Amino acid sequence: MSLPVVLSRRLLLAGAGSLAGTAGGSARAAPAPSARPRRATPAPQPRPLIMLDPGHGGKDPGAIGWSGTYEKHAAFATALELQLQLQATGRFRVLLTRTADVFIPLAGRVARAQEHGAALFVSVHADSIGNPGIRGASVYTLATTASDAESAALAERENSADRFGDPQFRAVSPQVAEILASLVRQETRSGSARLQRSVVSAFDRDVLLLPNPARHAGFVVLKAADIPSVLVEMGFMSNPRDEAALRQPAHRARVANALTRAVSAYFEVAGSAKMAG
Repeated sequence: MSLPVVLSRRLLLAGAGSLAGTAGGSARAAPAPSARPRRATPAPQPRPLIMLDPGHGGKDPGAIGWSGTYEKHAAFATALELQLQLQATGRFRVLLTRTADVFIPLAGRVARAQEHGAALFVSVHADSIGNPGIRGASVYTLATTASDAESAALAERENSADRFGDPQFRAVSPQVAEILASLVRQETRSGSARLQRSVVSAFDRDVLLLPNPARHAGFVVLKAADIPSVLVEMGFMSNPRDEAALRQPAHRARVANALTRAVSAYFEVAGSAKMAG
């Protein structure tokens, strides 16, 4: 398996910092060549870390379904199933932004992914809307301008989850975030779009999709400058059929299986591109 793209970027940043630290110092003498040079043993490449983000939690229930189902419970149950399926491939390490029914501010979710060096960030949700007849899944990437009015309203609802948290919470320094964003913004956008296409393609076989399911809006949890990220809306809690499906372990397993295929396909494409380059 190829080295995850995010690790390459982090090594690049580390290398740049090392050069900056020695540029002004005195030159060091080159070490004397060894009489018996040793062949270096390549270090094993770490498995990519996938950060799963079950939406909402604790005092924030998220959307409340037709019959009273909480979005936070459906998202958490699906994320646990997805963790099991990803780990079963033997190809990935997996962490969750929350491992219990607790509230975590949006920026804290992003910070956790950055602190652990995640290669991908997948946020799992289930939407609600005034029209109970609308159903189907969709996949979002970050954009400053929403793809449509419905996406803009959804982002506003999801971002308002921070009303439950401490307004003084700050996850990362603006200076560090700006440096990272300036170096890797374009690469991250490209990776997010590739992951989005992979998820939509995988869902198209097993999970009902909204028309034009590849959408974008200004979600706070997608704002990591250095980690390709998507937000998956598994369906509408306001639709009786979607809500009933999300209450069923078999359906959540189908959603998780599609997401597992999508993540695997993402890294297969990334690995092929790296070999071709």
